[in-house]
Amino acid sequence: MKPLTTCPLLPPAHESMDWRDLARWRKNPGEDFYRTALAYGQYLWEQGLSARALLAVDRALYANLHGDEAVLEEWPWPYETIGWLVANNPADQFIGNPRVHYQHLADRVRGERADQKKWRAWAAWAVVRQVAPELPPDTKHAVVEPTLAEIAIGLRTHGAPGELDAWQRVISTSQTNT
Repeated sequence: MKPLTTCPLLPPAHESMDWRDLARWRKNPGEDFYRTALAYGQYLWEQGLSARALLAVDRALYANLHGDEAVLEEWPWPYETIGWLVANNPADQFIGNPRVHYQHLADRVRGERADQKKWRAWAAWAVVRQVAPELPPDTKHAVVEPTLAEIAIGLRTHGAPGELDAWQRVISTSQTNT
């Protein structure tokens, strides 16, 4: 694995980070957790660990935010970030198949705020489909893939205030760039 350039959509990382930076926020995965998860994603990305960076950004996506936190002004919902990481991943760096990753995540999420997490995963899936349309689905995973309109309804119903608008800006931008 070779180091990658900094992602302009993620906050600067600390010189050294690991899973413990996220674990300390386990009981309160709010604003500080969100910022830390994004920074950890940057740290992993810069280390050339693309797949793990995407997982760290997923953790931020699942943070328990209400939509009015100051951190979202500086570091908006990471839908654009997910698209950037997938689109800018070098061919020789392992990132897996993010389309399948989000397809599985959306269909298998359980527990607290499951509906919110499901629709966030489908929203990320839609971003990935637009920036990397060549990625195949998991045809052995029997799941009905939602339309953009269904994802919008899911985010409107279960997302935080402002989240749907943030996702739709990313979707409309990636549609005009393809």
